[in-house]
Amino acid sequence: MSDLITLGFDTSAAHCAAALLSGEEVLTARSEDMARGQAERLMPLIEEMLASHAMGWTDVTRIGVGVGPGNFSGIRISVSAARGLALSLGVPAVGVTTFEAIALTALNGKTPALPAPQDQIYFAPVGEAPRLVPSVSATDVALPPIGAQLASNIARIAARAAPPFARPAPVYIRPADAAPPREAPPVILDD
Repeated sequence: MSDLITLGFDTSAAHCAAALLSGEEVLTARSEDMARGQAERLMPLIEEMLASHAMGWTDVTRIGVGVGPGNFSGIRISVSAARGLALSLGVPAVGVTTFEAIALTALNGKTPALPAPQDQIYFAPVGEAPRLVPSVSATDVALPPIGAQLASNIARIAARAAPPFARPAPVYIRPADAAPPREAPPVILDD
């Protein structure tokens, strides 16, 4: 077993996915489909994975986290969990974009892309800034691997990363769907 134990996880889509690596070897990788509840499930899932290899939190030497693009709340769940764990364990956390995770196992010549709302796609041609385009205009693309493979790719990229490590930060390509309420706020009366 390697001295480098890397934990990788992602909640940027309708899943809760995590992988545990020893060096480059995937010890375990799991993914659970879920539209909601990732915040409640992520830590127990990771603890189960660690326990299945007779490990605890202090065995983790590096953290890889999916930073998006993807679901706004899901990205925030993963990034805040990674930052908190890195701080409490005294280990580096490495942010990995979904595009980087796709590219790790994509076939040559395919452009990393992932589905976006409203029949659009997040598209990241090599050497260009990621952008949102209509689905029909994105050709020859590589889509994200399924949850457990995505988490494994994130962990592998984090394991290979070299310092200095920047704090993981969410990657957003489109503005949030939330909007201020249309009604006037209620009047607050002083006593």
